[in-house]
Amino acid sequence: MNALEECAADCPYCGEPITVLVDGCGDQSYIEDCEVCCQPMIVNVGTDEDGETTISLHREDE
Repeated sequence: MNALEECAADCPYCGEPITVLVDGCGDQSYIEDCEVCCQPMIVNVGTDEDGETTISLHREDE
């Protein structure tokens, strides 16, 4: 079982820095509310060439 990993990013709505907890067990996509402005954002989780977890956050209307 993989431990949850903290990843830092900026909210695509309010632009505030936030921390997202992700499970680095492979590629996944889900919706999570911003902890600052409560807007729903799409969280895409992946793995780069070095095996590091990567995330990207997008607005639902993009």
